[in-house]
Amino acid sequence: MVFPGRYESLAEIADFVRAAARETGLDDFSIYAVETAVDEACSNIIEHAYQGEDNGVIECALTIKPDRLTIVLEDQGLPFNPKDIPDPKLSVPLEERDDHGLGLFFIRQMMDEVFFENTGPERGNRVTMIKYKEHLGKKHRHLRGHGNRVTMTKDKEKKVG
Repeated sequence: MVFPGRYESLAEIADFVRAAARETGLDDFSIYAVETAVDEACSNIIEHAYQGEDNGVIECALTIKPDRLTIVLEDQGLPFNPKDIPDPKLSVPLEERDDHGLGLFFIRQMMDEVFFENTGPERGNRVTMIKYKEHLGKKHRHLRGHGNRVTMTKDKEKKVG
């Protein structure tokens, strides 16, 4: 589904994603986590990839499988490399923290797997987020880089393209 790159689209995107999360059979907390992660990712697309409203669209594709929900968001905005965003310093007082990076941190915490891809200078970016019905059972997540693709997963042994 295609949505205008506007903040007012976030409610409609949330409704679309929430319905799919319910159909997948996710619990209430997982549905909230998915909605929050998607809202943050879409806000980042509008603010950073498009540098404001009405400069492009957000394509949102959902795949429902018995064990998971996969959300793919695509834009045609400025390239994004998550490796350029430092991890937030959570141990520092709030007034001393950097303005950026916390949303990306939350996306990574709320979803079971997150993949970022730069799809080319004229094609934009793609973020793929996966939420499993049953968590993979590992508490700690691992971040690995693959060229322009950064993969985050709870399962260290998982192979990525």
